[in-house]
Amino acid sequence: MSAASSLLSEEQFLCSICLDVFTDPVSIPCGHNFCKTCITQHWDVSVQCQCPMCKEVFDRRPLLRVNTLISEMAAHCPDQRCAKPGEVPCDVCTGTKLKALKSCLVCLASYCETHLEPHQRMTGLKRHKLIDPVEDLEGRMCKKHDRPLELFCKTDQMCVCLLCTVLEHKSHHFVPLKEGYEGKKAELGKTEAEIQQKIQERRLKIQEIKHSVELSEEDADREIADSLRVFTALMQSVERGQAELTEAIQEKQKTTEKQAEGFIKELEQEISELMKRTAEVEQLSRTEDHLHLLQSFPSLNTPPHTKDWTEVSVHRSSYEGTVRRAVAQLEETLRKEKKKLSVDVELKRVQQYAVDVTLDPDTAHPHLILSDDGKQVKDGDVKKNLPDNPERFSLYVNVLGKQSFSSGRFYYEVQVKGKTEWGLGVARGSIDRKGLMSPSPDNGYLTVWLSNGNDYRALADPPVLLSLKSKPQKVGVFVDYEEGLVSFYDVDAAALIYSFTGCTFTEKLYPIFGPCVNYGGKNSAPLIISPVNHTD
Repeated sequence: MSAASSLLSEEQFLCSICLDVFTDPVSIPCGHNFCKTCITQHWDVSVQCQCPMCKEVFDRRPLLRVNTLISEMAAHCPDQRCAKPGEVPCDVCTGTKLKALKSCLVCLASYCETHLEPHQRMTGLKRHKLIDPVEDLEGRMCKKHDRPLELFCKTDQMCVCLLCTVLEHKSHHFVPLKEGYEGKKAELGKTEAEIQQKIQERRLKIQEIKHSVELSEEDADREIADSLRVFTALMQSVERGQAELTEAIQEKQKTTEKQAEGFIKELEQEISELMKRTAEVEQLSRTEDHLHLLQSFPSLNTPPHTKDWTEVSVHRSSYEGTVRRAVAQLEETLRKEKKKLSVDVELKRVQQYAVDVTLDPDTAHPHLILSDDGKQVKDGDVKKNLPDNPERFSLYVNVLGKQSFSSGRFYYEVQVKGKTEWGLGVARGSIDRKGLMSPSPDNGYLTVWLSNGNDYRALADPPVLLSLKSKPQKVGVFVDYEEGLVSFYDVDAAALIYSFTGCTFTEKLYPIFGPCVNYGGKNSAPLIISPVNHTD
């Protein structure tokens, strides 16, 4: 078959449409051959069905028949195909260049299977060095000595020929090309690994940036929603203030009008009486009856009783200062509303840092009773027989949370409903749990306490008496470790109770809970760590 194929010209293996070796060669009625896909696609886009070679037109699309002879020859000659872009062509082929199988470093030429045959047969040519086909063969030759580059000079980091080793590169350090190749390949592997690491780092950075954008978008949406709510409430306050002012002015005007209407009614009644007396006087003055005039004169000569209207007047209502006072009142209302709304927004923000806190029984004072789930604590009046470990409170009726925090922000809520005394906050891990000392910031405590049912104090240095508008039923505790901030909130009223600011934290912080003494059942309600329900 190879002998038969050698008798055929190269063009007979090529499809005239794709100019490549036949794939599924088929014949059409005029005798020309094409790849099945090529001729099918050609006819699919052509206006009429004709042969691309001889232009013979067919009335209907011909039935395509496989050309078995060309198909078998093409199948047995897979390497005898035309060189595609990016492939090394044979330097000997004329016309269509076939793909080269080998390149000769001695001849400085590349050969297809047919033209490579002398190098495989002739003794002199067999000694030539053949390599996989490459395009730039001259680049593999020493430009000074016109010899193959066979060694790698590690001193000058370049490829050299044998003459270079005794001339220009004498006394340099040389290694075979393969060894140099392996060394550089290892370096490339390391470089590739470093590049891949940088790519991964940058992909992670992209994810980080995208995540930051997403968080920023969430913050922006939340701020827009909060601002809409705040400004809606403020506008409602303004509209309400305007309506109240308008109503007050209108009521004042109505009072003035009502007073004027009363005066007018009295005056009209007096006018009516006077007009009636005038008519009687005129009638009497026209009478000729001497006796009648004399008898009637005393009653008609005296004017009817009337009011002295000299000092009576309707004064215009004075509105001077009304608007100013209303604006001042509105400003105060807006200030209070603004403060309330800002705290509400702040509370929503800190609630995002809610953490799950449970009570640590190893730290609980022996009088305390903890629930099985570690969420409730109260004073049981009776001292339990518990090991006096270093972590346990021995004097103060306190218990710490199991969770500690040494960075970031955290928030939790505690129900204090029904209690007359309690204490909440955070404490350093190194606090004295055995001796008598003041629970102040200097001693590691940052807490707020209730005593005697209505005495709220922040145990700062010195303690701060707190004036609260309402009695908190649930208290929120927020800590920003890096900022040195500990804040307490009345959750239901969305009001700030107190903030410790400017603190410096260098060790772990623990939530601390003080249910205080039972006092014979007066303070028997437990402190309850509650799940955080984010405000709407």
